[in-house]
Amino acid sequence: MWAIFAILSAVFAALTSILAKVGIDGVNSNLATALRTIVVLIMAWGMVFITNAQTGLGDISRKSWIFLILSGLATGASWLFYYRALQIGDASKVVVIDKLSVVLTLVLAYLFLHEDFTTKSLVGAVLITVGTLVMVWK
Repeated sequence: MWAIFAILSAVFAALTSILAKVGIDGVNSNLATALRTIVVLIMAWGMVFITNAQTGLGDISRKSWIFLILSGLATGASWLFYYRALQIGDASKVVVIDKLSVVLTLVLAYLFLHEDFTTKSLVGAVLITVGTLVMVWK
């Protein structure tokens, strides 16, 4: 089931890039990010209430609060940089460079989460990196 959700995530991420590129035309990228964030916030809290998940708010540990807040800050920074890059660059190139996050995640997961970094992981990371260079090379 996780793979279906991951595929849907990829589809909606692709739509996000195209819709955002059209939507930020003539709009300050920081303002566009803030507007997008409001929509995401409303949607996320809507899902919380639809699924009655708000009852678990008090059960969140201090460690989880800290890391969820840090994750939110990282997301915010990512979105701000992404929207600015998207505003001044080609969507096809910005998205490809943005997906280097896959390679960085593999490395960080190995270093900090002690997840396996196999030969397959290495080959995939190298292919993604080479693919990125090929896509953005002039």
